[in-house]
Amino acid sequence: MLMQTHEARLVDLRKELARRGLDGFVVPLSDEHLSEYVGAYAQRLAWLTGFGGSAGSVAVLKDTAAIFVDGRYTLQVRDQVDGKFYDYKSVPEDSMADWLAEKAPEGATIGFDPWLHTKGWVDQARKRLEKAGRLLVPVESNPIDAVWEDRPKPSAAPAFLQDEAFAGRSSADKRGVMAEWLKEEGLDAVVISALDSVAWTLNIRGSDVDRTPVALSYLTVHADGTAVWFIAPEKVPADVASALGNAVRIRPRAKFEASLAEFAGKSVSTDPARSVVAIFEALEAGGATVVPHDDPAVLPKAIKTTAEQQGHRAAQRRDGAAVSNFLHWLSVEGPTGKVDELSAAAQLQSYREACGDLRDLSFDTISGSGPNGAIVHYRVSEETNRKLEPNSVYLVDSGGQYPDGTTDITRTVWIGPGAPPAEVKDRYTRVLKGHIALATQCFPKGTMGSQLDTLARQHLWAAGIDYAHGTGHGVGSFLAVHEGPQRIAKPRHAGGSSEQVLLPGMILSNEPGYYKTGAYGIRIENLVLVEERMIEGMEGEWMGFETLTLAPIDKALVDQALLTRTEVDWWNAYHARAQEAIAPQLSGDPLAWLEEACQPI
Repeated sequence: MLMQTHEARLVDLRKELARRGLDGFVVPLSDEHLSEYVGAYAQRLAWLTGFGGSAGSVAVLKDTAAIFVDGRYTLQVRDQVDGKFYDYKSVPEDSMADWLAEKAPEGATIGFDPWLHTKGWVDQARKRLEKAGRLLVPVESNPIDAVWEDRPKPSAAPAFLQDEAFAGRSSADKRGVMAEWLKEEGLDAVVISALDSVAWTLNIRGSDVDRTPVALSYLTVHADGTAVWFIAPEKVPADVASALGNAVRIRPRAKFEASLAEFAGKSVSTDPARSVVAIFEALEAGGATVVPHDDPAVLPKAIKTTAEQQGHRAAQRRDGAAVSNFLHWLSVEGPTGKVDELSAAAQLQSYREACGDLRDLSFDTISGSGPNGAIVHYRVSEETNRKLEPNSVYLVDSGGQYPDGTTDITRTVWIGPGAPPAEVKDRYTRVLKGHIALATQCFPKGTMGSQLDTLARQHLWAAGIDYAHGTGHGVGSFLAVHEGPQRIAKPRHAGGSSEQVLLPGMILSNEPGYYKTGAYGIRIENLVLVEERMIEGMEGEWMGFETLTLAPIDKALVDQALLTRTEVDWWNAYHARAQEAIAPQLSGDPLAWLEEACQPI
């Protein structure tokens, strides 16, 4: 029945395209801010196809269609999207522009929504299609919106202030630094459209996007330090307006596009990776000179202030207690065979809610039992829900949004009562060894994440296995759980020359894994803080990682014979820290469980 519904939606979309004289249309999972997680009103890809991942796109032609996802979703897309209606394509190996050039008839006109794509994508795709005799044209309104009858409206939730005690810097200070940068670059203003950048710059937060505390809005910052915040006025309470002061003018979000014509004759910057092509076109059409630059909020947002670092540590201690309560509960209830993925995720959320000040989850909990754990970004549903069977592997990747920090932790647990098979212990221990190698590495100033990525994979590679996702992503402070520009992953470009070097104050995840299709998944994830290191006899400046996440790692899955003395020392020191931080928050059986879980090996 579900697939019939999505088939009907595809039929309706094709009728709308024909009515508009279009031979095809491109549907990304995006919003007008190029957000990773989008509000319900912008979930066009999920509405059309049923795909529930956080990244992907679809190309629809008159008699065929294809869905493009990366390696994280290879299994999930096949479970959620009917192959009778969509070809499965893998990026970056498969190019949507190439597919359209091959599948669309000569002379075809392919539509795209200019408020959902980057200028770079549009330029490249248009060039490829024109070479093949096809046209890529913008639409004035999204055709999916015309056939999505019960489409939700954007959130009306009010924005609220992020306490400066947690932020560590005032909005005026941040805007002042941006103003100086604009003057140095000879620019009159910068247009900021990424929601987390707007939130960080103004020290505000919101509830407009599930799992990310942002408010739907745009921001222009001017060389005199003033700014204009484009947001629905009814979403701005008096205390927010008062805190921002006269230097920040509030205008309706609906007036944003038209306002760009006011920059006629001026030099304006915006980020080609974080601003949709429609912004570039509106500025140029209005007579502005557009100068592409990185969003000036991105790098300073990634380098956490002392207050933000302290907030993260406090949030991690509370979150670690919640996770430890859950792991104790799981040790008792899991082997009974009565727990399923949905009930386990709900129980974990209840422990987070009980620990105090949880505002939201930081993403939908990945609760994967057995073969579902092998789906990297699995999202449990009523249709896919599995029992946590005795003598199986269970993977849970979860996090919380707290006013003082954003958490993200993965633990892989053996559900007894029997002992894990030798293969599972071998794979788990190889993942653990890679995790420890990354956690303990020192590196010189100027090091990029891609230069460290192999550390986490080395023991898997030695066995001829790997994982199809990055090893580490940046994390915000009560903001996006996935934050750039820092990352630890295989280089995107030869030599990794375009990547961001790691700097003190950046927070990243450390999350190697292993996934055996149809059997089980393994991932161990902690968050780490880049910090300066003093090494006896060192030459130059050096850095390392402070592990922020504190919660027991499952001892039952470790083949201790594979660990070196150094790795054992790390394990014991880590669990001593975890016990010291978490024990005061527990009592009774959970405390006894924690003490046992943290015993030295």
